[in-house]
Amino acid sequence: MDNDRIAGATKDFAGKAEGAVGEMTGDSKTEASGRAREAAGTVQNLYGQAKDAAREAADTAVNYAKETYENRGETIRGGQQALTKTVQDNPLGALLVAGGLGLALGLLLTRPPRRPPPRWRY
Repeated sequence: MDNDRIAGATKDFAGKAEGAVGEMTGDSKTEASGRAREAAGTVQNLYGQAKDAAREAADTAVNYAKETYENRGETIRGGQQALTKTVQDNPLGALLVAGGLGLALGLLLTRPPRRPPPRWRY
């Protein structure tokens, strides 16, 4: 729990008490001061809640990243095994895909460079 939440709840309670005292005594200045303190306490409490939510989200993201990092080997091994099984089940298809990728890379690497457009000279 954030300190802002505690301080906000305290201000909120004090503001409610001050507003009630002002209402009972008929003092509008005290009542208005109490309502203002109550509003300030509510805002500070909400700010503390937002900070807590942001902290929780950051902790969740860090934990997720740690889990992903720790399980990276299993994921890579699973992908390798799936690829091996696919190639073993369909060797002709794998050969055609590899050949197509090689052809595409060869065309990209041997393409002549683009010439800049001609400049107009006056």
